[in-house]
Amino acid sequence: MEYKDYYKALGIEKTASEADIKKAYRKLIRKYHPDVSKEADADKRTKELNEAYGVLGEAEKRAAYDDLGRQQAAGREFRPPPDWPSGSEPSGGGEDYFADLFAHLGGRRRGGAGFKTRGEDSHASIVIDLADAYHGASRTIALRVQEADAQGRLVTRERTLDVSIPKGVMAGQQLRLSGQGQPGGGGGPAGDLYLEIQFRPDARYRVEGRDVFETVPVAPWEAALGAEIDVPTPSGSVTVTVPEHSQTGRKLRLKGRGIPGAQAGDLYLLLEVVLPPADNAKARELYATMAREMAFNPRQKLGA
Repeated sequence: MEYKDYYKALGIEKTASEADIKKAYRKLIRKYHPDVSKEADADKRTKELNEAYGVLGEAEKRAAYDDLGRQQAAGREFRPPPDWPSGSEPSGGGEDYFADLFAHLGGRRRGGAGFKTRGEDSHASIVIDLADAYHGASRTIALRVQEADAQGRLVTRERTLDVSIPKGVMAGQQLRLSGQGQPGGGGGPAGDLYLEIQFRPDARYRVEGRDVFETVPVAPWEAALGAEIDVPTPSGSVTVTVPEHSQTGRKLRLKGRGIPGAQAGDLYLLLEVVLPPADNAKARELYATMAREMAFNPRQKLGA
């Protein structure tokens, strides 16, 4: 069954006010009314205009129609809501079915049930720190939502929502907040809000699933001789052993210290050897002594 675009029929935008709808209807009905019009399709157009105004001219019907419009692309098959009674198709056939559907809005349908539609689901993203995935957190977010005002016009409003971030969430995971989506039509239930988790960029960390990779700078003597060092991590400070003869890129695995879960991820510490600056006489003297006495050539393995 084809979806009918009532806004197009009246030549107006979907944001039109109640006064704009009435003005457009009166203008077109004067043009196409069979008593005065010479247009070949006057009867058909008059019927379309009356049908369109019968829905858009009433706030409750318009809100329900807009809800269906967001779910149905113009020209595609229209399927009635699941609660529409079986065997209740109007005698006029498919062409009149869409109008009949809205004719029952705001009143009572056969079977005594009111016409209701569930609101659309909404989707947004929320940015959290990596530490929030380790410990859980509470956040307040601001959402911009479209609502119908007293005149039936669509307006954008901002509302705030307190969100609980559960321990163990991963990037890309969606949190479902029941009933926090778009409002339903005809008193129907609201849709759900889905929040996609994103981690705030941090140059220290890289995340792959539940595994976390952290770059840890070490001094040349710590890397060469080995050392016990304290490392801040998303779950708190830990003391680790840097093996002697370590080089930049060496990976230390801390099992189970990644993002928590039924099977927690691992934390990988990637060592990065950092040279002290030669910014004073003493430092330059030490570097000169190393150059003379160590006979070290880092390019020896590169070949001729």
